[in-house]
Amino acid sequence: MKLVVQVPCLNEEETLPLVLSSIPHAIDGIDEIVVVVIDDGSTDRTVAVARDLGVREFVRHHRNQGLARSFTDGVDHALALGADIVVNTDGDNQYPQERIADLVQPILRGEADIVIADRQVRQIEHFSSTKKALQRLGSAVVNVAARTELPDAASGFRAYSRESLMRLNTVTRFSYCMETVIQAGNKNLAVASVPVTTNPKTRESRLFRSTRQHVVRSAAAIVRAYIMYRPYVIFGLAAALFGVLGLVPYLRYAYLAATGDGGGHVQSLLVGAALVVMASLCLMLGVISDLIRTNRALIETNLEHTKRARFDILRVPDSSPESVRF
Repeated sequence: MKLVVQVPCLNEEETLPLVLSSIPHAIDGIDEIVVVVIDDGSTDRTVAVARDLGVREFVRHHRNQGLARSFTDGVDHALALGADIVVNTDGDNQYPQERIADLVQPILRGEADIVIADRQVRQIEHFSSTKKALQRLGSAVVNVAARTELPDAASGFRAYSRESLMRLNTVTRFSYCMETVIQAGNKNLAVASVPVTTNPKTRESRLFRSTRQHVVRSAAAIVRAYIMYRPYVIFGLAAALFGVLGLVPYLRYAYLAATGDGGGHVQSLLVGAALVVMASLCLMLGVISDLIRTNRALIETNLEHTKRARFDILRVPDSSPESVRF
């Protein structure tokens, strides 16, 4: 059983030694542990520090590509290395790497395909009350979309089985966290959670410039993923809403006409007609989106077979160059 721990980094020369030193060297049920550092366009000594500390596997981006692309490229490299389990942590030492052993246990026992660390957000001191509330709200929305019961869906400290990574496909370029949970839920993958306590804050997040930007981008990723897998729910609700609103002006006009005062209220018919047309458009969009969803499901099945063929044959030998560039 081979475990690959991937560490996405962007200028983490100061904190990377803390991360690498706390990654376990041995875990019960794991035969081999390999660390892969994903350099997302760092301009400092991140790669040199990692190499000095014994890391031999790298994925390097010439320019910053974002967290989601770093995750995807890291996963591809890990699968090529023959990983049975992939753990994703962060280069800022936010997560307790010593808990990796606990994170992989549900997968080793065959109880889960994906395990997500619960940071117990309410206990994180440097999180504002607003951020804590938004984290809980985001997790609640994701749980509805994915039909899961995760306390911390935004946590990036995760373990994935090889099987789950064959079936997941990252589309967004902002953050893969929400999207992969929604995909996993809608693909009937077993997702579990393990409570952890995060390390003290070392720096501000580089993923977003403000809480507002984080909320907007996360919401967009959630809505996009939800529409991808359950479009009939979104467009069905919109069609029902516009349909009901469209009936109100018609009923108003009918009442006024029955009481002899309908001649001067033709605008009610125009408003009602516009709303009914919008309801009809939502219905048509729902049908089209559902057909696209069906077609995408077939494409994803083909992509899964392609991944299996590629990663079962393609292995990165020990003598290969230590860096894979994208």
